[in-house]
Amino acid sequence: MAYIEPNEFAKKMVDAGESKIFMSARDTLVRAYMAGAILALAAFFAITVTVKTGNPLVGALLFPVGFIMLYLMKFDLLTGVFTLVPLAIIDKRAGCTVKQMLRNWGLVFIGNFAGALSVAFFASFILTYGYNTDGGALAAKVGSIGESRTLGYKAHGEGGWFTIFIRGMLCNWMVSMGVVGAMISTSASSKMAAMWMPIMLFFYMGFEHSIVNMFLFPFSMIMGGEFTIADYLLWNEIPTVLGNLAGGFLLVGLPLYLTHVRTSPERKLV
Repeated sequence: MAYIEPNEFAKKMVDAGESKIFMSARDTLVRAYMAGAILALAAFFAITVTVKTGNPLVGALLFPVGFIMLYLMKFDLLTGVFTLVPLAIIDKRAGCTVKQMLRNWGLVFIGNFAGALSVAFFASFILTYGYNTDGGALAAKVGSIGESRTLGYKAHGEGGWFTIFIRGMLCNWMVSMGVVGAMISTSASSKMAAMWMPIMLFFYMGFEHSIVNMFLFPFSMIMGGEFTIADYLLWNEIPTVLGNLAGGFLLVGLPLYLTHVRTSPERKLV
């Protein structure tokens, strides 16, 4: 495969962040909507596989197919723009400001949420034949997941909140490594391989991904999960988003930028 050195793809990361800031609102929303929908469908697929096989590892092995599809189509996830867009600002690219970054993040959040919510309704509809029957084992599983990952954290108070936050950090550390790993080659097969491993890791380990959760928790509520919208926001989505931001930028974007774009002078031996 054609391997690209880190100092080359690190500059591509800055360029990518800049391009997202200047993308039109329409294109940003459409790409974010499709990314949220595709990732939600992949999560639905992985949960279905897990329930039917009884083996979470099989679901985790297959989940990355959704991430790969959306990446190759150049659709945007909030987790990705958290990592890339700030780099254009710290690199002082013309026109790249905090205000423009927040605009991009807001549009991507809205698009991702709309796409994930659409799939949540599609999935719940087909499981219940138009809400006319019980959703079965899959509905029960999804409901229990939603409760355990909101009320389960809430039961631990402050410690539970920070547990979600750290799981969000660890998640986007791996997801962003997948995004960056895909930049090391111009070969589609190599990009897929580089993305597959870290995405599989985060899903199997139960780390918290804000866009997956935009699908999972509305789906869980429709399927009978006994928690509220406030529980979902305060005890999952908000700390997950903040953790995703910290993990993607602090553990991936910033270290690569500092050591491969804005490098320190070489040591001079006396």
